[in-house]
Amino acid sequence: MTFVNTLKQWDEAVACFERGDSAAALGTFLNIQEKNSKIFFNIGCLHLINKNLDAAEKALDSCIGKDEHLAVAFFQRGLTFYKKERFEESFADFQHAFKELRGNQLIDYKPLGLRYKLYACEVLHNMALAHAQLGQWEKAKENLLTALNLRTEAKLSHIDRGLECILKQKLFEPVKVPAKVLFKPNKNYVAELEKKDYLGKAKVVSSIVFQDEFSGFAPLQPQVEDVPTRPKAPEVLRALEGEPHTVLFEFVPETSDELAVVPGNIVFVLNKGSDNWASVIFNERRGLVPYNFLERLEITLSSKQDQVHFYCQYSSCQSEEFSDSSLCVVKVHFTYTIAICMVPGLPYTTTLEKISNKLGLPSTAITLRYDSGKKVIDENTRMEDVWSCVHNGRLTLWCDLKEGMSEQLQSQTHLMALHSYESSTPEDLDFHQGDTILLLSKVNEDWFEGQCNGKIGIFPSSFVEEVPMKEK
Repeated sequence: MTFVNTLKQWDEAVACFERGDSAAALGTFLNIQEKNSKIFFNIGCLHLINKNLDAAEKALDSCIGKDEHLAVAFFQRGLTFYKKERFEESFADFQHAFKELRGNQLIDYKPLGLRYKLYACEVLHNMALAHAQLGQWEKAKENLLTALNLRTEAKLSHIDRGLECILKQKLFEPVKVPAKVLFKPNKNYVAELEKKDYLGKAKVVSSIVFQDEFSGFAPLQPQVEDVPTRPKAPEVLRALEGEPHTVLFEFVPETSDELAVVPGNIVFVLNKGSDNWASVIFNERRGLVPYNFLERLEITLSSKQDQVHFYCQYSSCQSEEFSDSSLCVVKVHFTYTIAICMVPGLPYTTTLEKISNKLGLPSTAITLRYDSGKKVIDENTRMEDVWSCVHNGRLTLWCDLKEGMSEQLQSQTHLMALHSYESSTPEDLDFHQGDTILLLSKVNEDWFEGQCNGKIGIFPSSFVEEVPMKEK
């Protein structure tokens, strides 16, 4: 069966489910010959709706066999074991789901076709419940206290209620994946299944221009009056009329009007609304970003020409091909060497986050050093001392894996971007040449799924090569 046939049946099954015909949806999914991890996950969800726990467990086993890094699959199988009262296996799967979050507070699966966010605090909530079922009340309490620290939204109040129950040694309901969500196929791929008439029907066009004797494709056009004597200002100049700001925290958009940014990006604020949202431009894209995620960047420029010059320098530095006095190139020696452009003076957390994102590793897994590798950089380090080591626009740092992390990361596959890739759909993962990408799964021979700069998405396999992780 070809990928096209799989895509057609997948889309048909989802359509049946959305119409309320779960039986037809399950039958269509089961008839797909080449099932990927997402299709097996959907089959498991439908079996759970039908309360067929054995079949759900078997489908989720196949899902995890296809993708060993799909955290939501471990979470769903943990719920299946919990319903079967196999609490030790349930706890093990919840624990594995928490591990696959890789230090992140949540994973938003919307770019992959599943409208669901898996929160680390909710995984810990279910781990605590499994401990409680096993009579391990103290461990359950520890998990819920950790969950409270990781809670990111006020709506997650069930964490508080769970802790109250644990203190009274009472059980509570587990957090579940909503019954009405399934992985959907990429809508752009589905749209390509329909035949399109790109040429359309021929039309007869007649000219209304006096004495127009042209018979080709572009007849003589009337002259435009009041042509401006000066050309319009370039788009770059209009963009740079805003105020430059440095991004302090990562922001993941939830609507098409919002713009994705990560710490260290430089954006230009066009205006700030009373609701604390700022309209900004970044990489020639315009969108909304929370203003409290930004910090004003003081730049002295004498003219618009200088602004254009600065913008060109900044854009070139983003591709790691240019540096000047306002930006420096930070070279980081790891098991391999990377280079990142940064604004001198960034705080420790932002510097660590940018380097860990570039390496494709959790920020909690690495330690940075400076001064020829003699001095460790941590939250107590005066970053002024670190940035004072910048010489000729360059700074050299050293990076090590923390003790015990090398074995944990040994089984992970990292890829190096050979070329820059710009996403054309929400499901795609964009990256720059030289970025390190953590491989999550292989969709097929031509497309991989990975994580880079805090984002998850798919990308062409021809744009990367494997970089094996080796201990020093």
